[in-house]
Amino acid sequence: MQFRAGHASDTHWRAAVDACLMQIRPVPKGANLGFAYVSDRYHRDAPALLDYLRLQTGVDHWVGSTAVGVMGGVHEYMEQPAVSILIGAFPGGSFKVFSGKARPPKLGATTGTGASAAHFAVVHGDPDADDMPSLLEDMGGKVESGFLAGGLSSALGAQTGTRQFADEVFSGGLSGVVFSADVPIMTRLTQGCSVLGEGGGSRPVYQVTGGERNIVSMLDGRPALDVMLEAAGADGEGEEALRRAIAGLVIGLPVAGSDTGDYLVRNIIGVDPRNRLIAIGASVEVGMSLMFCRRNADAARSDMDHMLESLRLQLQATPRAGLYFSCLGRGRNLFGESGVELRAIRNSLGEFPLIGFFANGEISHDRLYAYTGVLVLFS
Repeated sequence: MQFRAGHASDTHWRAAVDACLMQIRPVPKGANLGFAYVSDRYHRDAPALLDYLRLQTGVDHWVGSTAVGVMGGVHEYMEQPAVSILIGAFPGGSFKVFSGKARPPKLGATTGTGASAAHFAVVHGDPDADDMPSLLEDMGGKVESGFLAGGLSSALGAQTGTRQFADEVFSGGLSGVVFSADVPIMTRLTQGCSVLGEGGGSRPVYQVTGGERNIVSMLDGRPALDVMLEAAGADGEGEEALRRAIAGLVIGLPVAGSDTGDYLVRNIIGVDPRNRLIAIGASVEVGMSLMFCRRNADAARSDMDHMLESLRLQLQATPRAGLYFSCLGRGRNLFGESGVELRAIRNSLGEFPLIGFFANGEISHDRLYAYTGVLVLFS
């Protein structure tokens, strides 16, 4: 497999694409699949942009998304008109683009080499799809590994909207590309939070003993807000102390059966000091478990270093290419400067074609995450 990547910013989409094309030429012999991550500023021009990419590269199959920010190499283009593309020459019959109009390979189908035709999928989704969790679960059941990786499209507002690329341009649902087991792929997820009270190999996990809808009233038999403030180390009473205590605070929902301590992050969307209640961005059921976490740049750096070291030890050589999906709440919003994550990837794994985008929700395995980074490597 051979890959080339390009990225550029310009007020006009065609100038940005032309600058990308200069970086990927000559197009690898046998190039047959492209990834395109495009600024939401160009969303109205997405059909023309896709047609132009096909015409200029000779590559028929494209997948990707529009986004508030795109990435290429060690560069982030946040809230800038920009394009980032990756093209690859994959083995014949080793992938299939899917969407609501085109189905992925069936489970049990094989390629000409006898490998599983539906092994792993890179996916992009619509953030306005109410049934996204069930769509991901369903799609995860359609690949042999059970693994998906990708992100939800993002946009600054309704005036720009979101688009997906899957051999055509559309909005809604889930789309992407399914790879066969003939394509060597590795993927990892890195969290952007630290669990409050974690230490000595243990994590404080609380059980919901009262609550409904998205309201938590009791944790371990105590008022939920009291437990949260205690975990957060609140240093006083009153509105200002409450504001300080919950700054950057989020909920962690442990993933059942995970042997890596994985958890899903959900926002705290409100508190009721009078009734000692917490409202969270997830459905609440009595008996479920949760943790309190805080978004933290140092914790995010540490977890990313751990993730990259794990990959480095498994890789036999520098990756051929990669895709990176980072939360809108990461990047310079978390680290204070742009390119921190991309430089960490390069410093740890070497220089290779790498593109990605800032997502409105990250996808790993068959679940939707927040405040995370998801890395896909073609090895």
